[in-house]
Amino acid sequence: MDTNPTIATLSQPLARGRGWLTFLGILSLLYGLLMALSIIGLLVAWIPIWLGILLIQAAGAIGQAETGSDPVALQRSLAKLKTYFTIWGVLAIIMMVLTLLPLILMIATGGGLFGGEMFREFQEMIGEMQRRAI
Repeated sequence: MDTNPTIATLSQPLARGRGWLTFLGILSLLYGLLMALSIIGLLVAWIPIWLGILLIQAAGAIGQAETGSDPVALQRSLAKLKTYFTIWGVLAIIMMVLTLLPLILMIATGGGLFGGEMFREFQEMIGEMQRRAI
């Protein structure tokens, strides 16, 4: 195989972080396996397992790209990282929606502490306490 210094040079920054990719991949796998021990965790445990596998595969491919100057391995590693970050991006969007949706619904329906019955009862309780103190 012809050695291509360009591929080795391009893959070097990622190859230096290969140990961290592997470490985080293993942590993610372990986290997913621990999540799978619970009933509710079983429903979403596949996500950290998948992410861990992607990181481990990316680390292996980047090692091949650096040592063998293999452009296909470099492309495979970058593709795995792209998938990893795409999944995290989608998860971030889902979390933002799930976080903001109750707030938006509360504002839209006029509910919540300050617009609901609970706030009126609290005001009456404070008023009653003030009247007794006088």
